[in-house]
Amino acid sequence: MTVVLGINAFHGDSSACLLRDGVMVAAAEEERFRRIKHWAGFPSEAIRWCLLDAGIGLEQVDHVAINQDGKANLGKKLSYTLLKRPDLGMVLDRLRNKRERAGVAEHLATAFPDQRFAGQVHPMEHHLAHLSSAFHVSPFDAAVVVSVDGFGDFASAAWGVGRGTRIEVEDKVYFPHSLGIFYQALTQFIGFPHYGDEYKVMGLAPYGEPVFLEQMRRIVLLQPDGGFKLNLACFRHHNEKVEYEWEGGTPSVGTLFAPGLVDLLGPARQKDEPLTQRHKDIARSVQAMYEEAFFHLLNTLHARHGLDAVAVAGGCGMNSVANGKITLKTPFKRVYVQSAAGDAGGAIGAACAVWHELGGARAPAHGHAYWGPQFSNEQIGSLLEARAAQVLAEGCTVECVHDEAALCHQTAAAVARGEVVGWFQGRMEWGPRALGNRSIVGDPRRADMKDILNLKIKRRESFRPFAPSVLQAAVGEWFEQDGDVPFMMQVFQIREDKRARIPAVTHVDGSGRLQTVHADTNPRYHALISAFHEQTGVPLVLNTSFNENEPVVCTPAEALDCFLRTKMDVLVMGNWVVRRA
Repeated sequence: MTVVLGINAFHGDSSACLLRDGVMVAAAEEERFRRIKHWAGFPSEAIRWCLLDAGIGLEQVDHVAINQDGKANLGKKLSYTLLKRPDLGMVLDRLRNKRERAGVAEHLATAFPDQRFAGQVHPMEHHLAHLSSAFHVSPFDAAVVVSVDGFGDFASAAWGVGRGTRIEVEDKVYFPHSLGIFYQALTQFIGFPHYGDEYKVMGLAPYGEPVFLEQMRRIVLLQPDGGFKLNLACFRHHNEKVEYEWEGGTPSVGTLFAPGLVDLLGPARQKDEPLTQRHKDIARSVQAMYEEAFFHLLNTLHARHGLDAVAVAGGCGMNSVANGKITLKTPFKRVYVQSAAGDAGGAIGAACAVWHELGGARAPAHGHAYWGPQFSNEQIGSLLEARAAQVLAEGCTVECVHDEAALCHQTAAAVARGEVVGWFQGRMEWGPRALGNRSIVGDPRRADMKDILNLKIKRRESFRPFAPSVLQAAVGEWFEQDGDVPFMMQVFQIREDKRARIPAVTHVDGSGRLQTVHADTNPRYHALISAFHEQTGVPLVLNTSFNENEPVVCTPAEALDCFLRTKMDVLVMGNWVVRRA
């Protein structure tokens, strides 16, 4: 038996996973344990949980794979440093990060002083890890493979072809050119400064028009080989020190855009300045430019290789709007984007790449994302008993419903009445999306449900949409495209005649970021939606993550805390039902 531990460390969304003979055993992001969004640094708690779940100690780990390799693209790094002579602080920061990543064995020894790791550490080039995370867990025997992100190991994109267990990397885009940096810099420009705020631009874009697209084409320059370059006059990252820190585990990035961007687009939005139509139009233009560059690359690759399948990863692989258009804007017929397409997923990619380098066979495709911690009905019951006085003081009742059909029917009826339900079941999801195990569920038919959720729980920007979880068999009836989207990584247009029936999950442009739900991968969530379908005629529910301005809940205690401090109406944990009187 060969055990491979994969990690993403010293970067946002630190994570760990464990493979046993190439088969996924466990995977989790560090933020779920640390309770700090996008936690960066060394994922000691995620590693600890993966080992516990597998029933092994560090001594039994044969290989550790990390999705960074300081020696990768070394010639490109040296050439850039000698020719461009960037800010010394920037060079020193990169050297510091390289030292951190090189000390995996030391970090393991510190985190696990009572255990000894005697295996081998494998640095894996960042984009090769992304490509592996896209292809090696996909259902494809052969596919074009694409990774696009900010930067990793001095590259911002890579592409090639995967066949069987091998990935042939065809080409890369190197520092300082990056679609990820373009999107992140414009996200800051629009006034969203925090690490990971790019999804807000995606949500805002449908409210605008692409009136700044010509300016965007002066910022991102498409190349004949399918690649792209940046107009560097618009950016700071290539010649100045742009801070990248993780103080207390929270990652932050300094200002990426330069005065050249202001010259093209006018002033940046300032803190507390209201969102205007101009900002919405810039957001729409940013998304349009990203799609133009992304589809330019994909169309070039399809013409070159003629394969009908594509697997996508990297931080830009989280752009679900673009992902949903791949089969519409390119000749590709099949698309796979795994549940943690960003840097967290690099842990899986690094582990899979090492496994296949060792000669291992491919494991079954990942058709679900349920690789995290789970808790028994007994554990949940013990928690509720220990905190009975607090629950009672909040005016709540508690019951245990042993019959699953009755539980799902009762919960579906609550959703149909307009109640907001916290749904905590089974193993926690891997990746940023709540996929029916750590979800808040609502009635998609209620036009006011978005406002209710924002008032009671989320307290987030009003322009951000909520997502539908839909029975797989009903996708073609309710959406203009028919396909399997198990990880909520693609946006489809909702059929025009259905939009009025499900206003709570229909975005302003008629789209929905759907999750397809299967009885074989999540039988209880499927049963809940089926019960709602029977009661209402609608085969989908509104699904949003179970959290309140924090990482998605991991434990029953966190779920109960979130329920009690918000205005959710019902909490369903395993077979236990907590209801406000």
